[in-house]
Amino acid sequence: MRTDKRVREGSREKRAAIISAARELFARQGVDGVSMDAVAARAGVSKRTVYDYYGDKDRLFLAILSDTSDALNASVQHALDRHLPMDGTITTVTRLQEAVTALVVELGRTLVGSADYAAAFALIAQRRWREPGSRDDVVTVSAEEALAEHLAHFADAGLLDTDDPQTAAYHLAALTVLLAYNDQPDPATADSGRIRQIMTDGARAFIRAYATR
Repeated sequence: MRTDKRVREGSREKRAAIISAARELFARQGVDGVSMDAVAARAGVSKRTVYDYYGDKDRLFLAILSDTSDALNASVQHALDRHLPMDGTITTVTRLQEAVTALVVELGRTLVGSADYAAAFALIAQRRWREPGSRDDVVTVSAEEALAEHLAHFADAGLLDTDDPQTAAYHLAALTVLLAYNDQPDPATADSGRIRQIMTDGARAFIRAYATR
């Protein structure tokens, strides 16, 4: 049960240490199997600090998901701005394919092989197993909307053939990030070369399906 007890902001460094410690311990031992003492010890802070900052384990769990959401959305936005700019510099389908490939390769390196993201997704699976119907999740709406916006730009520029950029964004994600996650689910044994190949092949398939003829 969630409480309305107020928590204090605290230092950014201590918050990051607590989140990192809790994410690792919760994913390995389950939320119920980890004490706040263990989180505090792993984070190098006092138990009082953990309670002051997060209140209880449920809030700490939700903070992990929020932190993961923020990091994921920021990573996607950064990759889009870097590789798929809407500034008129990409003017051909060939150049667009190169840009989309660079985009998804970076996302593969940043997201698919990340132990932090894998731990967060494992926590979600644990929560849904224990609480069927739970809607707690990593929120990716911002990333999805940003990708759709960039694809809409290239449709308007005549390089992509779609009047539904949101669906196009889903297809690109399915052909790349989601497929790579399915193929390489464990970051500890993830094959970076295999991830790169999946991303490259997915980008090629996306351009074949959506590029203007």
